[in-house]
Amino acid sequence: MVALIDGYDVALFDLDGVVYLGPDPVSGVPEALAQLDRVGTRLMYVTNNAARPAATVVEQLNRLGIDAGLDQVLTSAQVAASALAKELPTGAKVLVCGSDSLASLLSDVGFEIVDSAQAQPDAVIQGYYPTLNWSMFEEAALAVQGGAAWYATNSDATRPTDRGLVPGAGAAIAVLATVLRRQPTIFGKPYRPMLAEAIARTRAQRPIFVGDRLDTDIEGAVNAGIDSLLVFSGAHGKKDLVTATAMAHPSYIGSDVTALLRAPRIATLSPGQAVCGAQKVRVTAEGASLVTQPDGVEEQLDALWALAQLAWQDPELDVAAVLERLDLIG
Repeated sequence: MVALIDGYDVALFDLDGVVYLGPDPVSGVPEALAQLDRVGTRLMYVTNNAARPAATVVEQLNRLGIDAGLDQVLTSAQVAASALAKELPTGAKVLVCGSDSLASLLSDVGFEIVDSAQAQPDAVIQGYYPTLNWSMFEEAALAVQGGAAWYATNSDATRPTDRGLVPGAGAAIAVLATVLRRQPTIFGKPYRPMLAEAIARTRAQRPIFVGDRLDTDIEGAVNAGIDSLLVFSGAHGKKDLVTATAMAHPSYIGSDVTALLRAPRIATLSPGQAVCGAQKVRVTAEGASLVTQPDGVEEQLDALWALAQLAWQDPELDVAAVLERLDLIG
């Protein structure tokens, strides 16, 4: 069998919703990552979460049974610090609307960290930080209105956990955007700096990015000009896939990271129908219709992939009946 990963030299992974959910690994993922390492695939973990230092992420991965080193983790905070070091002069004042880890990275590259608008900061940067207090929002809003440049590490609206979705950095950005009526400059996925840095660090010739979010992970891969695998272990599901914009179409789909070790899922289109594996979806006067009955998860994923091709071709196509039958996919 030719596995999906056989066409790539480096696999880049999002973390939340792909490798783990809260404190627990996604089932089967540590074993799949170990197998990828054994077959010679270079691995890097690329996270938009800017709250924790890379060393803490490495510790978590190791606790979950995943062999990873510091050189295999890239955070949006690291990318932001590197980018700002090129954009702002040494010694510039930066108000950090985020974690101590983000502040430390910025201090390390030569910025003066301040905590109020009265200090007349040159820039404000936001990053994911679940214990951020409201007064910091106020100081950040006032600083930007006073002329400070506005940046953010990433814009993920939500973060998947073992208990469900919780607000992400994008939700915090929305608070300031409501006041300021504009958006910050963003470094993390789906914007190019994040994956460009990951590709440079791994010296990848043909990388693939694995993510659970269409608007950050998959769109980020499209922006970077690389292939992607959407997995259904995290934030986005089947309805999100079939309604995705052209800039967020994944190259492949799978239930989880183990899809990299299976044969790639390929769909073929012909007038009025799409076929993937043994699954066939047709276009009728009433909308999309399943010709076959997919029983297991993999068969349902085949049917979903066929359906996605038709839905992307005709956004007005009624896909509700087929999605309802794919009850093993979220």
